[in-house]
Amino acid sequence: MHVAPHHLAAQAGRDVLKDGGNAVEAMVAAAAAIAVVYPHMNSIGGDGFWLIHEPGKAPVAIDACGFAAALADRAYYAGHEAIPARGPKAALTVAGTVGGWAKALEVAAPWGQALPLKRLLADAIRHAYEGVVVTASQSELTAQKLDGLQGAPGFAQTYLVDGLPPAAGHLLKQPALGNTLATLAERGLDDFYRGSVAQRIGAELARVGSPVRTTDLAAYHAQVVVPLAVRLKDCTVYNLPPPTQGLAALMILGLFERLGVNEGEGFAYVHGLVEATKRAFRVRERVVTDPRRLPADPQSFLEVSALDALAAQIDPQKALPWPDTAAPGDTIWMGAVDSAGRSVSFIQSVYWEFGSGVVLQDTGIAWQNRGTSFSLDPAALNTLEPGRKPFHTLNPSMALFDDGRVMPYGTMGGEGQPQTQAMVFTRYARFGQSLQQAVTAPRWLLGRTWGDVSTSLKLESRFDPVLVQALKDAGHQVELLDEAFSDTMGHAGALVRHPNGVIEGAVDPRSHGIVAGV
Repeated sequence: MHVAPHHLAAQAGRDVLKDGGNAVEAMVAAAAAIAVVYPHMNSIGGDGFWLIHEPGKAPVAIDACGFAAALADRAYYAGHEAIPARGPKAALTVAGTVGGWAKALEVAAPWGQALPLKRLLADAIRHAYEGVVVTASQSELTAQKLDGLQGAPGFAQTYLVDGLPPAAGHLLKQPALGNTLATLAERGLDDFYRGSVAQRIGAELARVGSPVRTTDLAAYHAQVVVPLAVRLKDCTVYNLPPPTQGLAALMILGLFERLGVNEGEGFAYVHGLVEATKRAFRVRERVVTDPRRLPADPQSFLEVSALDALAAQIDPQKALPWPDTAAPGDTIWMGAVDSAGRSVSFIQSVYWEFGSGVVLQDTGIAWQNRGTSFSLDPAALNTLEPGRKPFHTLNPSMALFDDGRVMPYGTMGGEGQPQTQAMVFTRYARFGQSLQQAVTAPRWLLGRTWGDVSTSLKLESRFDPVLVQALKDAGHQVELLDEAFSDTMGHAGALVRHPNGVIEGAVDPRSHGIVAGV
């Protein structure tokens, strides 16, 4: 089974499984496809992270985060108070996701005969050449963010129609991207970093004014890393270590479990998760940075004593004031489970919608702006330095239950990722909701995402007015959204493989995705 927030990506993964491919191969096919069909959310010019589980073994994590270019130091941005959000100077880190695909295929190599790379990239190549129908979200976001994007090199030529945002239903063709994917299929994924594709990428990035060079690409390799883990009463949940905010996602679950909430959907449930989120985010802001520069061991915050102490600070009736700032982000999460029970939780992103806005015309690659999460303040935890990895909102999750169930799950949505993950997990694993109900149920978001600047507690309109008032009375700064199913809440998904081999899946009705099974 495969789940993705765009139906063509889920079908690409499903068809690889149908052809005998494993979960990693299916995910590479889906990752390539969704980079073509959902370009406002992700690209092969972005980063990615993986959790891979083989029955009977501990999960393996892959960090496919690119680092800041050698030229990208604070002096490079002299005269700027912050790194520009769009344009060539926003394109300051290496794109790691293709390297992550390669590393994941290495991890899966012992599983048996592999499908050829040409097969894995075939759907993505076809969609790039033949065209893909523009979704409503791509059309709407292009219009909303047009002022910041239209001046970026290559953006208008690639994504606009006669200088205007494409209408939903427009057929978008990306032949240059198709050529690049076809070259990678022929020459191997390493060509992105140390071959002809790398030479073309580096030359054009330099030509348009990015600090990234071919030498930066050549120095990049994705890494296998040890995942973070939190032990709950009946399962262990895994996520990625820094530079991702996976620590926050796991802390929320660990803190919430200690609050003794015994009923879902009421005041205690929503208030408890929101307050757990605040404490987790404050730890995240102090700790999460480049893994080589950590001020403390992130796993230490997931120990029993640390979670006990922090949970004791949560008032069950009163909200902690929340003026803290937050970070936006646009991303995709996908999950896969194959016939042997091997599972993948995967996430891929360009940070903001369309990333830096820079689209390389030689290769058709839209480049991320993940490096804008760096600070130009030399005293900041995430200060900009060449070779440094940026803070990442990305964090795929996977739960291994003591009864044998395996649950890969996740979402896109910047600050909302750990919060939505907590809702999906607790609704399914603690309060008896079906997997699809847990994803569909009304959601909230503390902070901002999708370019929003407010830090209020945003609720979809389906929440009970009595609950909304109770949250306000407790001191939460509540903002009720007009939509019953809001894109602000991200695009979540989940799979559960049961010990008897049955797989169930759930896709977010807020997305354009499906669950596709074989």
